[in-house]
Amino acid sequence: MKILVTGGAGFIGSHVNKLLLSEGHQVTVLDNLSKGYQDLVDKRAQFVQADLLDRKKLAEILPTHDAVIHMASLIEVGESVKKPIEFTQNNILGTVNLLEAMKNSGVKKIIFSSSACVYGKPKKLPITEDDPLGKQENPYGITKVTMEQFCMLYHRLYNFDVIILRYFNPFGPGELHNPETHAIPNFVKAALNKTPIPLFWKGEQVRDFIYIDDLAKAHTLPLNLSGLHIFNIGTETGVKVTNVVNKIFEILGYKVPLDDKGERKGDVTELVASAEKIKKELGWSPEISLEEGLKRTIEFYRSNAI
Repeated sequence: MKILVTGGAGFIGSHVNKLLLSEGHQVTVLDNLSKGYQDLVDKRAQFVQADLLDRKKLAEILPTHDAVIHMASLIEVGESVKKPIEFTQNNILGTVNLLEAMKNSGVKKIIFSSSACVYGKPKKLPITEDDPLGKQENPYGITKVTMEQFCMLYHRLYNFDVIILRYFNPFGPGELHNPETHAIPNFVKAALNKTPIPLFWKGEQVRDFIYIDDLAKAHTLPLNLSGLHIFNIGTETGVKVTNVVNKIFEILGYKVPLDDKGERKGDVTELVASAEKIKKELGWSPEISLEEGLKRTIEFYRSNAI
């Protein structure tokens, strides 16, 4: 298949590109490089520097493609509170532009990168795809819910094939966000630099950490699906954040101080996925353990002197 990957110069997108190419697909990467890095784009892929708000460019690129994997969005929760208009324009309007361009070009399959944040504060654990979407605490979460809704609308109105992937907590090599707001890269970089590790809620939150290679695999398995599908992507195992920190210390063989950041508004106490649906329907399951994933992540940051 010939696949357009939006946001393909980012952390997750770059891993998805490599897997698609290794499976024999043709890949076009579209990224405006506002957050991504062209160096992360596999040389076998065609790269186009463009913005989803550029309707003319989308109309030029999309014809001849069979599917779109849509990962282009602003993701920093704190920044979304400061810049709600920018997040709305980039994430929501960009997605609608993309869907319209797909419709006009006859490309009617989209795999959308969503987030477990759409569930808000869960009523029960593990979270299943049938659970109601929760009250959102920040503009980022609202944009993800709205992007999902537009994808589903185009399924109903125009018979798009829509696969929505709700990520839990991805981590792994190649995560170079600036600013970095995700826990594991911040923990690893602080530990390698022997500076205090920033820790909210004393690390008592429970999260479902999914290694990037396992997450990437969840994007290629649904390429032949038709209709509307929603899948959680997680390990079904909740881990206390403080236990992740201790595992990093164990791997490194030393400890560094903890920087108690106190409470953080908008955080939920526990997030754990049920991945039963994607296991049953697509045969997907995570293969990389948290410890092995942390070892690979530490080696990446150590090798790149971050």
